[in-house]
Amino acid sequence: MTPRPSTDPAVGERIRARRLLRGWSMRYAASRAGVSHATWSRIERGIQAADNRFTLADIAAALECSPADLAEGATPATDRAAAAALAGVRGIRRALVDIDLAEPGTRPAPPAGQLSRTLALVDTLRQACDYAGAARLLPDLLRDLHTETAGPDRRAALRMLCDATFIASSVLRNLGHPADAWLGAERCRDAAEASGDPVLRGYAAYAMANAANACGSFQRGLTLAERAADELARHAHRPGGTETLGALQLICAYASQGRKRPDDSRAWLSEADALARGTGETTAMGMYFGPTNVAIWRISIEVDEGDPGRAAEIARRTNPAALTVGFRQVFYYADTARALALLPGHDRQAIRFLLTAERRAPQHVHTSGDVRRTARTLLERSHRRTAGTELRALCERMRIAG
Repeated sequence: MTPRPSTDPAVGERIRARRLLRGWSMRYAASRAGVSHATWSRIERGIQAADNRFTLADIAAALECSPADLAEGATPATDRAAAAALAGVRGIRRALVDIDLAEPGTRPAPPAGQLSRTLALVDTLRQACDYAGAARLLPDLLRDLHTETAGPDRRAALRMLCDATFIASSVLRNLGHPADAWLGAERCRDAAEASGDPVLRGYAAYAMANAANACGSFQRGLTLAERAADELARHAHRPGGTETLGALQLICAYASQGRKRPDDSRAWLSEADALARGTGETTAMGMYFGPTNVAIWRISIEVDEGDPGRAAEIARRTNPAALTVGFRQVFYYADTARALALLPGHDRQAIRFLLTAERRAPQHVHTSGDVRRTARTLLERSHRRTAGTELRALCERMRIAG
């Protein structure tokens, strides 16, 4: 396959700058990343793209930084809601630092019923990808639930704290802060362990593995998810157990692909697919595990593995409307757009999918590095023809220079 040229030369420049800062030769840096010297050279010079998630993660690991450091730097806030969401990261981070279960809470908590209603609202906002709304409510909710775990109904409070920290981790990860998402997942694990519930332990392991993968630590993500899946298999009969097990299998498939183990990835996907055929579409644990979700994960894995045609074919057979939540639908449209942008003659369709993703979840799209790279690819290519007004308008909203 002919290497795709990079549409963002700054990626190669960042890679070169970090390599030179360490005083490493190109050949040595390439050996650390497990790529050829020639490939590394082409990426640095902007001749070959490095926007594949797995390749970029390998290079970042070699250079001892995060993939986000190389891919985009800080994502600009393009509207008030996106700016508010990004601004809310600091408040969530501070709350997560504060809610150590080894220490008592320092504030009186509202009644349990009020906390439950606030938690439900935060989850609704997260599912709609309203990260700004969720980020505004999460800090107080986390601290109040922390206090409540010392009250008379500790078990229920721990369950709610597990949910709230899981949501915090998800919001932080989707806003491009994977290390903070890891902290949220650790707090989720603490609450799950304190509850003694094996399903919640698997639920927390899913959050931790997701955060590890987002950091480019695929082996860590695989170890966490695989171990949790083995443990949860004995408890799959419990409410939410089967759905959480299926979600862990999907994480294992993605992390295996990141570890360059395609056969293992396909095996995990087959296991998840078989489980999903038995469960059908579900909403348990907020995982929305089922055949549609498995297909969405397949699309993402195929496009990152370098088979956009296969990803597009899976997308054609998948109806995202089977999932009623924006935070899963947006991945379908964004990842399908990534696939279509890599296929000759599909630019117009890719743009349409990006615009649909934006309508479904504007805050997610406006703060997503993956979407920015896809839009930039399409815009750069459009300069050879006549760029459509819809594409230009989208890039303006995302502050992508044309």
